[in-house]
Amino acid sequence: MILPALTEAKSPYWRPIKYSLFPPLGLATLAAYCNADDDIDLQDEHVEELNTDDAPDLVIIQVYITNAFRAYKLADHYRLKGSYVCLGGLHVTSLPEEAAPHADSIFIGPGEETFPRFLNDFRNKRQLKKYVSFERSIEQVPSIRRDLIKRNHYLVPNSIVVTRGCPHHCSFCYKDAFFEGGKSFYTQKTDDALAEIDRLPGKHLYFLDDHLLGNQKFAANLFEGMKGMNRVFQGASTVDAILRGNLIEKAAEAGMRSVFIGFETLSNKNLMQSNKKQNLGRDYNEAIRRLHSLGIMINGSFVFGLDEDDEDVFDRTVEWAVKNALTTCTFHILTPYPGTGLYKEMQQQGRILHSNWDLYDTRNVVYKTRGLNEQALKKGYDHAYTSFYSWSNIFKASMQHEHPKHILKHFAYAAGWKKFEPVWNFIIKTKGLNNILPVLESVLSKVNYKKKPVGSNLPQVNTSLKEQPLFT
Repeated sequence: MILPALTEAKSPYWRPIKYSLFPPLGLATLAAYCNADDDIDLQDEHVEELNTDDAPDLVIIQVYITNAFRAYKLADHYRLKGSYVCLGGLHVTSLPEEAAPHADSIFIGPGEETFPRFLNDFRNKRQLKKYVSFERSIEQVPSIRRDLIKRNHYLVPNSIVVTRGCPHHCSFCYKDAFFEGGKSFYTQKTDDALAEIDRLPGKHLYFLDDHLLGNQKFAANLFEGMKGMNRVFQGASTVDAILRGNLIEKAAEAGMRSVFIGFETLSNKNLMQSNKKQNLGRDYNEAIRRLHSLGIMINGSFVFGLDEDDEDVFDRTVEWAVKNALTTCTFHILTPYPGTGLYKEMQQQGRILHSNWDLYDTRNVVYKTRGLNEQALKKGYDHAYTSFYSWSNIFKASMQHEHPKHILKHFAYAAGWKKFEPVWNFIIKTKGLNNILPVLESVLSKVNYKKKPVGSNLPQVNTSLKEQPLFT
């Protein structure tokens, strides 16, 4: 089982720590359907050199858009050796006709139902060329084969997924293409999710779910069950879910200390263009105040290049993020992924520049822009990162908090993430990432304060989300 490295992970801009944070779980989830006596080697090229000198009976390769060409090369290599090769994942689901010539079988959509069916066919020598997922459930999935994950390669080895998909339908998100033909959002049984958490050693968890708070009943029961487990965890949500009821308070009580939020844009017109109607009229500032009052740090996601953006959007966004004390930010250039509503719209308008998937990494401009020219968009994107993570802005954002401990946490987390790359590289090369986990857990320790937090006097902006489905 192989996860080829994303092209951007091998570029001159590669930040090894970014791809060594936590183990992806797609292939380890599929491996759980194999027999106990099957000899399985799971390889993640982001953290190890691939061994391609072997000649296995079966090769499973997970394909994202920017590892597609690498995946096809590996698939062709193993087929020449006589191995039976399967391809699945986001890119295969979006462009099955492109992937099919490189595989003996391809998988369309999630693999919980199709992969065990394939294994049975494979053992009986009656396998199909294509397996399409229509039945969607993770209520009775076997335990992930975590024994196949090389835990010492990752900073946070306890990654976990308890839901699939997202209840929203943003035009630029891969999710709708991946889950087409069936349910696009569903959950585990709460008891099964809690049992999986209970099996994980240590304290820290990283939920890879697209929207951990997406099902209010499930999330509330999950967080209730996690109370007393002494866990700290990070996950993803939307502004909408944070403002609804008291779910985020339950999450904080269960141990949530950091949340990924896709603000994406400060423009209502851009929200409409992206079909993010669920966030129109939502108060970003109130959501931020609520999170900070609970001691939860924020990783904000923003997309540049939407049609209403102008040359000032980069400075406006960074200034807003700093004033609102976002701990970290992830910036993206709008990228029309195949299979998404955005791609279909731009294709009809003749705005897709090329199909060099290596460049579909949200760092490069791959479509004809409006409002901003290509050079200004790329330059502004690079400037946003440099500006937000400057020492002055890290300090300024940290000082927006009222609680001294939160000021220190913010500064340590933001500076540690972006300003000590040589240190991270040394730790990775010496295989010492696991030794840093207690430091991260200390930074994520709970902050209690009753005072009215950051953002009280800031102008309100009504406006949010995230993406990231996987091959299971």
